[in-house]
Amino acid sequence: MTDPNRNALWGRCLAEELAAGGLKAVCLAPGSRSTPLAVAFAAHPEIEVLSHLDERSAAYFALGRGRRTGEPTAVVCTSGTAAANVHPAVIEADRGRVPLLVLTADRPHELRDSGANQTIDQVKLYGDAVRWYAELPEPVVDARAVRSLRTTAARALAATTRPPAGPVHLNCPFRKPLEPTPVPGDVPDAFAEGLAARGRDGPFVESHASPAPPDPETVAGLAAALEGADRPLLVAGPADPDASSLATAAAAFADAVGAPILADPLSGVRFGPHVDDAVVCGGYDAYVDRLPEPDLVVRVGASPTSKRLRERLADADARQLLVDPAGGWREATFTATGLLAADPGATLAAVADAVDRTRARTDWLDRFRTAEDRHWELLEEATTPAALAAEPFEGAILAAALAAAPDPATVFVSNSMPVRDADRFGRPRPAALTVLGNRGASGIDGITSTALGAGDATDDPLVLVTGDLALYHDANGLLALDRLGVDATIVLIDNDGGGIFHMLPIEGFDPPFTGSFKTPHGLAFEALEGLYGLEFSRVDPEGFPAAYRDSVASPGSQLLAIGFDAESSHRRREALRRELSAGDGQP
Repeated sequence: MTDPNRNALWGRCLAEELAAGGLKAVCLAPGSRSTPLAVAFAAHPEIEVLSHLDERSAAYFALGRGRRTGEPTAVVCTSGTAAANVHPAVIEADRGRVPLLVLTADRPHELRDSGANQTIDQVKLYGDAVRWYAELPEPVVDARAVRSLRTTAARALAATTRPPAGPVHLNCPFRKPLEPTPVPGDVPDAFAEGLAARGRDGPFVESHASPAPPDPETVAGLAAALEGADRPLLVAGPADPDASSLATAAAAFADAVGAPILADPLSGVRFGPHVDDAVVCGGYDAYVDRLPEPDLVVRVGASPTSKRLRERLADADARQLLVDPAGGWREATFTATGLLAADPGATLAAVADAVDRTRARTDWLDRFRTAEDRHWELLEEATTPAALAAEPFEGAILAAALAAAPDPATVFVSNSMPVRDADRFGRPRPAALTVLGNRGASGIDGITSTALGAGDATDDPLVLVTGDLALYHDANGLLALDRLGVDATIVLIDNDGGGIFHMLPIEGFDPPFTGSFKTPHGLAFEALEGLYGLEFSRVDPEGFPAAYRDSVASPGSQLLAIGFDAESSHRRREALRRELSAGDGQP
């Protein structure tokens, strides 16, 4: 059957190539100029269309799917400011190395700089935040042009996952008619029989890329250095989305060389069955500056969430090797001494196989075991119902949410204080928890949509722990709960404003602190229940664990709001930190 017009031909070929390359889903916001793309994706049996009402939520939802799976989801939008609303998610995908394919519809070239309605300059709109950009030609019924379109689609999809993974932008101009209206003679019957229109059996162009394994000489040198080290340390920062093999390799490495693992909550290493096989530490923010300096540090992942750990590593007089699959520099103190461009999991596994295991480092490991045990004992004392009734603090919510999350589960934590509290109070456990966050650019915009996108990509239960400003910022994203059938337990830490600013010196200057930084809003989040079809409950800090267990075991979506006074919660956090730091049991 002949395509009704050239726009329909263009859209079909583009959708076919992306599906052949492995694209499984597209997030689509409504708009006129993107009609050929919307029609083509809706007609393709292998691509799921996830409809959103606004572009920012659509883009972050696609980002969340990519962060959870390591595979790209596409986002499609119309021309004009619609494309600009995708930009924040593009920035996060860039900094967080998340695969994302952005297809922006555009007006014909001659309408640029003409005052034409809904027409802006979309050429390289996202600058150097994308891994690759291509401006598609306007649809034309020409064999070479259609082969070029198919090739470009295949290349674009491959570029989203080539190390370092990230966003790719295709700008797609169309002129009317945009709908699949028959245009006699526009696509001749003979053209439909050619290679360009039919495509190939499989992708038009196959691309293959994978992170480089470490070379044997490098592995041997690192193994020898580790054999000579008295206090080796493995630091696992926030992981790239495709680091699925890292945890097992990290545990094998740590066991082989006698190294503790300081595992960020977003590293993919703090939680999982391997925790029983290695010294995996999560309380280090409280005690790392009281233990002896390491003399050799291997670092994988992005920069750790813990400021105290970053400062300790900056002050350490030790060799520090960064292992990064793309050879990227993700260490802002500039004290690392080496960079290895290789797959981190493969590197750790290779060193574990090569190192001489005869040397024990019992005293070094025992220091971390003792500090960890003391840390969690004190935290348990501070989070009993009686203790929380007397001195509530927000970190107890993160501790409980991670301790009682289902096995398996996807747990998404917001930026600002939730991710910091997850770092300080999230105890390692052998459950298969996939803990995620938007730490690429660390914004609070799009948190809800990203979390729901991550939940949509898996059958695991979904938990979102977020602050009140982040929830307000992306309340539109809650529409996906009912519209796309995503179930979630949403834990809302409601301290009426920007509680994190109590950590900064500006706290002592009021005004402008309250009005311009803390920004109390007085919002009644109960209204979200009727608007978005979820169950809303307000619970006390001491009653949260029971309410949380009930929620994760229940169908549908629930929002559990826990109120705090940001200042007193922060003072309690500081006091507890001093107590934990002073009580590490070290001589």
